[in-house]
Amino acid sequence: MNLHQFRFVQEAVRRNLNLTEVAKSLHTSQPGVSKAIIELEEELGIEIFSRHGKRLKRVTEPGQHVLRSIEVILREVGNLKRIGEQFSAEDSGTLSIATTHTQARYVLPVPVAKLRETYPNVNISLHQGAPAQVAQMVMDEVAEIGIATESLSEYPELVTLPCYEWEHMLVIPKSHPLAGKVRITLEDLAAEPIITYHPSFTGRTRIDKAFAAKNLTPRIALEAIDSDVIKTYVRLGLGVGIVAEMAVKDGLDDDLVARPASQLFGKNVARIAFKRSAYIRHFVYDFAALLSDRLDRNLIMKALDGHPTDFNM
Repeated sequence: MNLHQFRFVQEAVRRNLNLTEVAKSLHTSQPGVSKAIIELEEELGIEIFSRHGKRLKRVTEPGQHVLRSIEVILREVGNLKRIGEQFSAEDSGTLSIATTHTQARYVLPVPVAKLRETYPNVNISLHQGAPAQVAQMVMDEVAEIGIATESLSEYPELVTLPCYEWEHMLVIPKSHPLAGKVRITLEDLAAEPIITYHPSFTGRTRIDKAFAAKNLTPRIALEAIDSDVIKTYVRLGLGVGIVAEMAVKDGLDDDLVARPASQLFGKNVARIAFKRSAYIRHFVYDFAALLSDRLDRNLIMKALDGHPTDFNM
């Protein structure tokens, strides 16, 4: 048995048992993939997959056990590579970060710049996506770190820790009647067209729950994943915007005003995620500390070793 066979089996499951897609993703031939899997099954004396003709139909019960072992083996192979990279070139390499647009645009620039000052030979690779995609990229080891507000804590394959707390802000045209109101209510907002994030991004679920708790149905005029897009459409008069506070921390143009909305929607917690049992290079720990002074090396190591020490924010 060999690592190629293990990768073919693992990728077959990831690609919904489509060997043509497996071959494409691993840059090899479909017959070669099929042959390698059959040879592994023959060596183990079991069927990893049940078949209908030449097509894979499902993972067998013994195949489930094989898959768990393959996950461990390939994870440790990845760890060995990272150990080699760290000690052969201690202050160089690539840090791959999976995150959402809001984090990449408003939160990460300063920590990334500081990391580059300390480690000028470390390159940064940013992968942007929805929170569920961020989680998947960390699990697939496309990225070493994932940063998002939603979804990350829902995956047992990931170790997640709170990173920082933030609130939503209302963005309102200065000429709008709500701009001069001291206390804006959910009922006020429900009477206005609203421009805010797509349901899977930037705390949108908290917004929806707040309205539902009051039996209110907001009029969502436009959904976007980009805070700057939301502000643009607010400026055009399409409605009242709800954005993350990071998107307005540097101020707004003179025609818009921002109002805190934590009293309406509560607080949100951005989380950082690592793949469970992954080997973490020293500059990755340093980057986490730049995101939050509570994310020290010892806390992360305890969490990765299977003793997650969460903290309240």
